[in-house]
Amino acid sequence: MDRREFIGGSAASGIMILSSRTAFGYEANSAVRIGLLGCGSRGTTVATSFAKNTPARIVALADLFADQLAAGKAHFDQVNASLGVPAIDPSLMFRGSHAFEELAASKAVDSIQISTPPWFHVQHLDAVIAAGKHAYCEKPLGVDVAQTRQALEIGKRAEGRVSLDVGFQVRSAPPIAEVVRRIHAGDLGKLVCITAHYNAPNAVSRTGANWSADEFRLRNWLWDRVLSGDILVEQNIHVIDLCNWMLGAHPIKATATGGRNAITHQGDTWDNYQVLYSYPGDIHLSFSSTQWGSNGFFDVTERVFGEKGIAEAPYSGPVRIIGENAWEWKPEGAPENAAPATFAANGAFTDNLEFADREKDKAFIESIASGQFHNQAQAGVDTALSCMLGRMAGQMGREVTWDEQLQHGERYTMNIDLGQFD
Repeated sequence: MDRREFIGGSAASGIMILSSRTAFGYEANSAVRIGLLGCGSRGTTVATSFAKNTPARIVALADLFADQLAAGKAHFDQVNASLGVPAIDPSLMFRGSHAFEELAASKAVDSIQISTPPWFHVQHLDAVIAAGKHAYCEKPLGVDVAQTRQALEIGKRAEGRVSLDVGFQVRSAPPIAEVVRRIHAGDLGKLVCITAHYNAPNAVSRTGANWSADEFRLRNWLWDRVLSGDILVEQNIHVIDLCNWMLGAHPIKATATGGRNAITHQGDTWDNYQVLYSYPGDIHLSFSSTQWGSNGFFDVTERVFGEKGIAEAPYSGPVRIIGENAWEWKPEGAPENAAPATFAANGAFTDNLEFADREKDKAFIESIASGQFHNQAQAGVDTALSCMLGRMAGQMGREVTWDEQLQHGERYTMNIDLGQFD
C-alpha cells in the first residue's frame, strides 16, 4: 500500500462532504476561526499547520508574556498575508494571567488551540468548553490524578456540544495508522509483548537578564515536574499512547526505575526512566526513556511482538511487519535514501511523522464543519494516567497498580502567583 492508496481510503484524507449548514451554524465553505492560547514554539507550529492545511484561520492570540504575544503576531501576520487573509486584529490579542478567559469569552473565535505548559491544560480547557468553544488541547490532559478527574468532567460537558481533541497527532501519521490497522486486523496473531523507547537530547534553556525565579520556571517549564509532568508525562506520552492504542487498553500496573543522573541544570525532572507496564491478557510493555546532552541523538520506536511476526513503528526508518504477513510502508515519491528525521522540540518532524500534524488538524476541523464532534477526553485521560502510573512507580520505587494510583489522588501545586506578570 502506498501513500495515495492509504489517503484515498482514509477518513484523514481531508476531503469534506458537508451539509449546507451544520448544527454549530457553519456554512459549508466558511472558515473556522481559531484563537491560539500559548504562542510558544509548539503552539506556533500547530497553529501554522491549521492555517496552511485546513480552511481554518488564525484570528486571535493569547499569552502570559508580551514578547511571545508580539512574536506570535509577527509570525501569523506573515502567514495570513501569504494566504490572502487579514492580519491579526490588535483587539484580538490578549495578554496576562486572565488572557485565557478573555480569549474564551471572545465572540470572534469559534475554536481555541491550547498550547500552554501542561499544568495549565485542564484549567484552560475548562474555560474554553464552558464558553462553548471547540478545543484542540495539547497533551497531556493533566499532570496529576486530580487534574485528570476534572478533565473527565469537562469531557462530559463537551459531549455532543463541541469538538474536544487531544494533541496525539502521531496516531494520524499515515504509516503509523496503517501498521496499527494491520495489528488490529490480526496480522501479528496473538500479541505477546512490546518494547519501546524514546531517546532525545536535553530541552533548550531560555534565559533573561531580569527574570525572576518564577518567570524562569515558567519560561523553562520543560525542566519543572509540576509544570510539565516530567519527561514521561510530557514527552514520552506519545509512545505510551501508541502502545495503548495498539493494545486497546491501558496498563493495570507498573514498576519503574530512573533518576536524575546526567543533567545538572535547574529543575527537578528526571533524565531517564525504565518502566515495565503490565496490560490485560498478561501482555507486557518494556519502555525506556532518556533526555540529556546536546549531541542531537534522537531515536523513538515501538516493536510489537506477536505469534506470527513483529511490527516496527519508528519515528524514522522502515514502518513494517516482519513475519507471516510481511509488509512495509512505501510512501509514494519518497527518495531511496531519505535523510532520517532529527529531534524537533516543536514537533515539526519529517520522515514517518511528516504528515501527522496535517492529518490531525484536518480531522479536527472536519469534525467541526460537519457537526460530527469529537470527544477525546477519555482517551487523553487514560494515556496521561498511564504515564503518571510509571512516574509514580519510579518515584515510589515499587510496583503501583492502576487502582492504587486513582485512590492515591495525586495532586501537584504550582505555587506561582501569575498576577505578577499582568
